[in-house]
Amino acid sequence: MTGSYLDTARRVIRIEAQALALLEAGLDDSFDRAVETILNARGRIIVSGMGKSGHIARKIAATLASTGTPAHFVHPAEASHGDLGMMAQGDAVLVLSNSGETPELADLIAYTRRFAIPLIGVAARAGSTLLRQSDVALVLPQADEACGTGIVPTSSTTMTLALGDALAVALMEHRRFTPEHFRQFHPGGKLGARLSKVRDLMHTGDGLPMVATDTPMSEALIEISRKGFGVVGVRGEDGRLAGIVTDGDLRRHMGDGLLAARAAQVMTPGPTTIGPDALAETAVALMNRRKITCLFVVDPAGTGQAEGLLHIHDCLRIGLG
Repeated sequence: MTGSYLDTARRVIRIEAQALALLEAGLDDSFDRAVETILNARGRIIVSGMGKSGHIARKIAATLASTGTPAHFVHPAEASHGDLGMMAQGDAVLVLSNSGETPELADLIAYTRRFAIPLIGVAARAGSTLLRQSDVALVLPQADEACGTGIVPTSSTTMTLALGDALAVALMEHRRFTPEHFRQFHPGGKLGARLSKVRDLMHTGDGLPMVATDTPMSEALIEISRKGFGVVGVRGEDGRLAGIVTDGDLRRHMGDGLLAARAAQVMTPGPTTIGPDALAETAVALMNRRKITCLFVVDPAGTGQAEGLLHIHDCLRIGLG
């Protein structure tokens, strides 16, 4: 019996893949006009659809909003009961409907026509009400639904979702949307953590454990304990980071009159550092590779002075590690 389930799964995926191939082959200059319509909008992109198309519309609106195109979803039924006020001149509207005849869309479509709000329609019937009323018509190809009965939205919703992704990526590329822009919209979760920069997490100012090269180790130990990182940076006469004193250095010098020594005599010179604009994920990989728990932050294009300290716990706190 397991084999039949697997056969079904493969058949569904194969049918939907074929539908996507048809969608790719059928794209024409109407797609370019849809992108231009969105780029020319001074306000937001309103995305709407009913039923399964509504679920796809919500995802497309979320993808647009998170990639630099302000957008939100408006439910067509709620639009008829006051939410039409969420649309204004300067906006553009993207409406999804496989049949193009969904009755709940009527008031929303009429509102765009009345107030000259650009309308992009997505449907599978070129002669449908939605596409005839649209300023830009994106026609989905005729493709079999993967359910086998033709009544469950499967291939059609997959094509619509892919078309929305295509619009979002085209807009991203036009706007030169970078990972840094993406991080601004995704500060939380694993994705936000992966795109965090060292400068966002590092300790600076009075929180930075630093001593001079001629500082007695008795004072350096107090600095290590006070700042709580288990290390202290050693600043040279020129202000540059000359070395670092770790617990390993302390153990190696324990029998050599440690407290009477100077920081320069105990430190490890040329410590591993990282730049402030490096990704926190890169810092974690470096710490893991070197088997260390913290990194001093030094701008490679700057003065060589320590600007901050990044501890592995700072990265673990945001979900990296």
